[in-house]
This record gives sequence, structure tokens and C-alpha cells, in this order.
Amino acid sequence: MFFRQIEVELEKWAAKPGRKPLILRGARQVGKTTVVHKFGKKFDNYLYVNLEK
Repeated sequence: MFFRQIEVELEKWAAKPGRKPLILRGARQVGKTTVVHKFGKKFDNYLYVNLEK
């Protein structure tokens, strides 16, 4: 997998002390789920919710 700029933005979000829940939206098949699963591995706990199902 190659680097995506969104990864930098996700790191900035994670560094905020009073961060709010993250909602990631975008066009189909651009790698949203892949980048969220990769990013989620950096946390002890994370919750992935798919509202399509």
C-alpha cells in the first residue's frame, strides 16, 4: 500500500487532547476503509462502524 496524505491528517487528529469522534466520508473505492483499518492498529481500542450494512 502506498502513502496517503490523509494519514498525516489522521495523526494530527489523534494528537489533539480533546478530539471528537472521527467521521470519514468520500467517494467509493478510494481506500477509506483500508486507511482506517491501518490507522486503527495504532490504538489499543477502536470501533469501526459501517452504516451501509
